[in-house]
Amino acid sequence: MKKVFCIGELLIDFVAENQGKDLSKAKEFSKKAGGAPANVACAISKLGGDSFFVGCVGDDPFGTFLLRILANEKVDISLAQKSETFTTLAFVSIDADGERDFVFSRGADKELTYDSSLKTSFENNIIHFGAATALLGGSLEETYSRYLFDGLTKKAFISFDPNYRVDLWKDKEDVFIRKCHAFIEKSNLCKFSLEEAKLLSGKDNLEDACKVFHEMGTEIIVITLGSEGTLLSTSNFSKTIPSIKVTPKDTTGAGDAFIGCLLQQIAQHSKIENVLTDENLLTKMVARANKAGAITTENFGAIESLPTLQQLDS
Repeated sequence: MKKVFCIGELLIDFVAENQGKDLSKAKEFSKKAGGAPANVACAISKLGGDSFFVGCVGDDPFGTFLLRILANEKVDISLAQKSETFTTLAFVSIDADGERDFVFSRGADKELTYDSSLKTSFENNIIHFGAATALLGGSLEETYSRYLFDGLTKKAFISFDPNYRVDLWKDKEDVFIRKCHAFIEKSNLCKFSLEEAKLLSGKDNLEDACKVFHEMGTEIIVITLGSEGTLLSTSNFSKTIPSIKVTPKDTTGAGDAFIGCLLQQIAQHSKIENVLTDENLLTKMVARANKAGAITTENFGAIESLPTLQQLDS
């Protein structure tokens, strides 16, 4: 089984209690572990995969709490770093349909520094780049790019999820697009939401969007469409794969559960190039990943809602 290195942020989600989408009216919050790459690492581990989290938290009680959560989920945290900067915080509110409103207070995640010894570990393994905060500057952004280069030189399988957050890139969308393109061009697999696919391709039609991404260099494209399933596209075929029907309570972490489940399945194959050309196999993988994402929306909180193997197989 291949190792999966998940690079990016780990943070505290303060989730508003008994409140709709308007954060200004929130009075009570529950503390939850969050951060897209960390969620992906947990999703992989909960399904029996071998995941590593590469990111930075503050040397404070919140950072300790976060690393303990990951360790309890059997994610390898030996590559995580601690900083004197306070742990990154996100304040989240959720409406009746499970949709969210975010406000970030950025901290230690931006302090991740490059570790040259990781390069050898990347060889013939999988690297997942979750970009919610990674392209906002700080040493994290430089480290992110250097790990991409290392992964390419060591023939790692590269996965990229832009994790676009409107509030983080307001009036700077062109910068976000430019920075994401550098990763899309080099990735074997890219996972987009509908909004991200349109933004980053400049196309409203998803077939046209996929064509743009394939021309940039991505081999496998998955565009999650919520209750409608996922559009899967390769150079050989394109199809929309349906999901299961659920009643969503909280969509936080659904996309992370999806990509985590997909990567966990890919990691089981010694020759990933065989996966890329197998339509039936990829279709089954995406259908299973759809189920993982759907199950995650049935409860509140990301990591605690991620499915187990038993849930997926039932």
